[in-house]
Parts: sequence; structure tokens; C-alpha cells
Amino acid sequence: MFIIKSQKKRALKLDEPLKHGSHKRPVTRRDFLAQGFFTGSATLLAPTMLGSVLSQRAQAALSPDMQNVATQICQITAGRGKIPFICFDLAGGANIVGSNVLVGKEGGQMDFLSTQGYVKQGLAPTMLPNNATTNFVNTELGLAFHSDSAFLRGILEKTSPATRANINGAVIAARSENDTGNNPHNPMYGLAKAGPGSLGVKGELLTLIGSQNSESGGNSMAPAMLMDPSLRPTKIDRTSDVTGLVDTGELANLLSPADTVAVMESMARVSQSKLQLVNTQVTEDTEIKTRVRCGYVKTADTIDKFSSPAALNPAADPEITGANGVFGTSFANGRFTDGEFEKTAAVMKLVVEGYAGAGTISMGGFDYHTGERATGENRDLRAGRAMGAALEFAARRGKPLMLYVFSDGSLSSNGRLDMSADGRGKGEWTGDNQQVAAAFFLVYSPVGRPTLLNEAGIPPTRRQQLGYFNANGDVVTASSPAANNVNLLVQTVLLNYMALHGERTSFASAFPGQSLGGAADAMIAMNPIVQANGNGGYTPI
Repeated sequence: MFIIKSQKKRALKLDEPLKHGSHKRPVTRRDFLAQGFFTGSATLLAPTMLGSVLSQRAQAALSPDMQNVATQICQITAGRGKIPFICFDLAGGANIVGSNVLVGKEGGQMDFLSTQGYVKQGLAPTMLPNNATTNFVNTELGLAFHSDSAFLRGILEKTSPATRANINGAVIAARSENDTGNNPHNPMYGLAKAGPGSLGVKGELLTLIGSQNSESGGNSMAPAMLMDPSLRPTKIDRTSDVTGLVDTGELANLLSPADTVAVMESMARVSQSKLQLVNTQVTEDTEIKTRVRCGYVKTADTIDKFSSPAALNPAADPEITGANGVFGTSFANGRFTDGEFEKTAAVMKLVVEGYAGAGTISMGGFDYHTGERATGENRDLRAGRAMGAALEFAARRGKPLMLYVFSDGSLSSNGRLDMSADGRGKGEWTGDNQQVAAAFFLVYSPVGRPTLLNEAGIPPTRRQQLGYFNANGDVVTASSPAANNVNLLVQTVLLNYMALHGERTSFASAFPGQSLGGAADAMIAMNPIVQANGNGGYTPI
């Protein structure tokens, strides 16, 4: 019997911390993030006189001979051209399936669970996806969501119909531990190796970034077998972190960008002519000469691209903060009004533009089993808006994007309903439950909706859901390699990333310690959306 409970508990504000009597006091940074004591930090942006002057100057351009030196000799490029990758790390154990992304039994998303199973995942009996009178299924993003999903509502709010038509995704049934940062969820280090010869993501300025100052760049850990100290993510969670990445030096402040570039180019040419007269007897002769020459060329290239303060600044990008920007309504008087959106803007600007190869956005406060529903709905809605903004920004830039969403564990409902406006008549979240955990990813392509793989006797409907749930709403831990092993969940994500580049056959050599084995081909969701162009980059297909 399902009981409608009177509203005795108030919904918490978006950035109000969660204080659970059943949980230990927060001690670590991860504890504070999961319980919502930490959020993104909004900062005041005050333009300087110098910034105003420089922003009006015409950008310089490298001379043809120096451009050739930059790309061919000094290898100064905008990364490897791989698909930008952003993951959302929802700290605390968020609801991902049932009330958000739909999940089903062995037949896929539309192989519906029992009423009991969906109620456990937070739905009222009258809101089941297989309701006979009302359609609660939404497939605008290719991947099926519950039509009243807070994630979906946020994504739809930020994306255009044209963008949504070019998105597809997959959900992965995957159990993980509750309320801990010790789940090795984060794929960042693996992405830097995800390619033939382990040539993974790479940005023009940075390889990996994350919104937390941690080994993974996020709340959850990275798998130990993938970690590489030389690739530790750079902390980026606000506008000043982005604009502080590049310092063009005092010369750029004294001269115009064009004059500064010309000076650097002249110094590079003079140095090259002088170095040709040097005949050292050391084996490092060529390397020394190249490094000296490229030092000047790199400086010229940096000033060429970043002499304007607006070049990297997400707050100065009209597609982000302008009247029609993806966060335009959350930006006023020179600042973001929501720190979580500033954090998202900073990371997505660097990743989508190719300045960083991949990034993690950690959002806190998702341990929201507070005995009511509204708190969780509001936080999921904000997360959905951040996801949608990243997808829409990629679309406006004409870039593909893979967006991955995960959390440490999950939570469940006992069937009591929150009938408040923000509770939306859904089940109250009443406790942690790692048995209903999952992750999902969405892929945007500028040339059309990515298509599901259809081979090896596995229908596309089963490619959209990797692994499955039982009728009672729990992960079947034997349904896939990823279902009961977070390390293999990460490997599944990396395999799918490589498959989008047409590089699935290189997965075993890129990750010799991988454990997917013969099950790997069954864990790929989509056909490639880009292909190698023979010039070290990739083009959409």
C-alpha cells in the first residue's frame, strides 16, 4: 500500500548542506562535497583598463614561415583533435536511473521493471514508464529518459531542438559503493592513453583538468592502474583559474600584440641564423638548437592566440554569458550568480575549445535522502542544466562531445510520496542503496545523431543499455563485466570512447591490463562519429 505523506519536512535550498543523523560527521574534503558543504565559488569579475584596451586590438597572426615552424618543427598544435570529453561527478550517491534515465531488464530500456522496481527508484505508481494511459517516456536525446526526469528537464531547458536531434547515449547498470570517494570511477588518466600507441586526449594548453584539487580532479578516485603523476589534472573551477593559465609577459603589455609577435618572430629568425654557425660536438646539438628556436616561436604563438583577455575567459564568451548564452540568465553585473555554473563554464570552455583534452566537473550535495523529494529534484535539475549547457556549447562551436555522468552509489525510496510543488508527486528518498546505481553517457555529433551498433547478434536496443536490472529494480551483477566492478566500468567508458574514433581494435594494446576480455565487443554502444584524417587529427563522419 502506498501512503501519501503529509509534508512535515521542508526542502533544502540548492546550496544548503545535508546533515544526516545516520552519517558520520564530515571529515574529509570528499565528505564535505558529498553533503553539500562545498559548491562552486562565484567570483567578481572587474575588467581592468588594460583589459579594455587589449580587447579592442586586432589579433596578430604568425607569419607563414613561422606558422610552418610552429606546427612542423615545434609541434605546437591544438591537441590531437580527439572528441572533447567532460564527466560530471555527482558526489554523494545521486539517483541516476528510473526517475531520470530509464532502465529495464535484459531486453533493454523498454523491457520494463515491475511496479515495485520503479517505486524503489523513486517513481509513483501512477508515473511508471509503462503506464497504460500516459506516456512517461522521452527519447528526444536518443537515450530514453523518464519524461519528468529532473536531469532531462534541465538538459531540455539549455539545448535547442537541433542540438537534441544530434545526441544519443547509453546507460550502464553498475553497482558502486555508497558515500565514498574510494570508488575508482574517474576515467581521466585513461583518456590520455585512449588511442593507438596510447595517444589519447591532449589539449593545446593542458591535457587533463578537474574542478577539485585531487589526484583525479574530481570526488571519486581514478583506477590505480591508469594513474600517471605526470598527467595530474590541473584544478579549474572558476573564471580566474582559466584566465590565469596564460601570461603573455611584460613585452605584450608594452607593445601591441602584432608588434610583440613580430619581435618574437625576428628573434626566432636571428637565433636560427646564429645557431647555424654553431658546431657543437655534443649529441644533443640538434635538440638544443630546436629548443632555443621553439622558445621564441612558442612565445609568439601564445601572444598571437591569447593576447586578448577574452580569448580564454568564459565570462567574456557571448555563447556562454551573452543575452542568448547558455548561462546568460545566470550571469549578471559581471559575475556568475551560481558557482556551479561558473565551474561548468570554466571546464567546458577549455575542453570544447581544445585548450584541454578532458575535464571533470564535481558537483556536491547529492546525498539527498532527506525524507522528502524536493531537495533531490532541485539539485538534479541544476545538474541537468549544467549538462545541457555543455552539450549546447559544443553544438554552437560545431564540436563533438562525449559527456559522462556517474555518482558514488545511489539511493532509493520506500514509496511515500512528496506532493509538494517541487516534490512533483514522486517518491521520497529515504536511504542509500548501492543496488540501484548506474552511470550513463551522452554523445553529441555536429553531423547527425550517433547511431547504435548493430552487429554480433546484439540488437541496438541492448546496445543502449549495457547490463541490466531485475524486475525489482536492482542491478544484476552478472549482467556485464561493469555491473559489479567500478574499474571495469571505467574500462567500458574508455572502450566506448575509442570506438567513437573507430579505434576499438586498439583498446587491448592501449590498455594491456584491461579485463573486459571477450566481452568487450558486447560493451560497445555506438558506431564511430569521427575518423582519423591522416594528418594527425580527426574529422566527423
